Amino acid sequence: MSIGERVAQARIDAGLTQVQLASAVGVDRSALAKIETGSRGVSAVELVAIARELHRRIEWFVEPGPPAIVSYRATSEVATQAIDFELERIVRDVEFVVGQAPALVGGAPAASAPVPGSNADADNLAAEARSLLGLKPETPAHELAGLVATIGLLAFSVPLGEGADAGTVLLPQGGVTVVNGDLQVGRRRLALAHEVGHYLIADPYTVDWRVTAADSDALESRLDRFARALLLPEADLRVRWGEWISNPDEVLRDAAVRAGSHYRVDMATLARRLDELELADAAEADVIRRAQTKKADIVEKGLIVHHELEPVALPRPYEQVVLRLYRRELVSADRALGLLLGTFDADALPDLPPVSEAEIWAFTS
Repeated sequence: MSIGERVAQARIDAGLTQVQLASAVGVDRSALAKIETGSRGVSAVELVAIARELHRRIEWFVEPGPPAIVSYRATSEVATQAIDFELERIVRDVEFVVGQAPALVGGAPAASAPVPGSNADADNLAAEARSLLGLKPETPAHELAGLVATIGLLAFSVPLGEGADAGTVLLPQGGVTVVNGDLQVGRRRLALAHEVGHYLIADPYTVDWRVTAADSDALESRLDRFARALLLPEADLRVRWGEWISNPDEVLRDAAVRAGSHYRVDMATLARRLDELELADAAEADVIRRAQTKKADIVEKGLIVHHELEPVALPRPYEQVVLRLYRRELVSADRALGLLLGTFDADALPDLPPVSEAEIWAFTS
């Protein structure tokens, strides 16, 4: 894609007409039209102004995008502008950081897992994933973004409005997932769990618009099941659900609220899992699906309010590497703040050691 084509794409993504962009950057509309068609070059000053107005980094216009995304754009007819933009932006940042610190994704699996061809395969893949993540059979998959970073998958959460649930790009080593931070916490975790499945079977680029929707796609349906099995392991759920449901002082709804809090899942996911494991019949699953956790539940049952993947959220190992690069003065403060997606301001960055007088003279002499 040429620079002009990228200018046109970024302008359209921003919802601007040629007249609006040309006016904002101080060029004639006809000149901008020629830039976009490639019949006129663009000066460095003009490109800086265009990049600033369209909220893109300069390199986005002059460097090719991640191969997986470029390939996807060439074949997909689905408009995924919001998540596509965020994925490319974040993948570019991650590729730069990994180039400086390859160990950041050093935990990536050595080989991809086979694509699950049945529900049993999906369950087995979930068991394998839990083992890779260091989870015992009875251990909930809490703080999932931190867990998946240990196997080379860096999960970011950004607001995407009514856009896709999540998307993943496979890197030469490791991968990047962007989760729609506007989802509720249980849905954010489910979306990430689903993307872990794509990552393990080495899908180069995936965008998922809904999780646990109608089973219209066999693979997506199995990865939905994989995600539920990852978050709600069968053996542990059977034991705990039996204890919660047998409490004579509480009703079905109470057991569901406790389960949702313990496993940090939404009620639709819990109901679906209990149904597929035959721990709840259709009527009970419907009651669970419609249950809502109230403030009274939190107080009376001693529950904890969870904020996993609350946007904007970055993987902690990624943040640590960026700060290390800044401390070593391999990136500027502005570059570090950009890599940290606005979650830091200049005052929050670590203090750098003062430059000695000898270094100043060595530099200026």
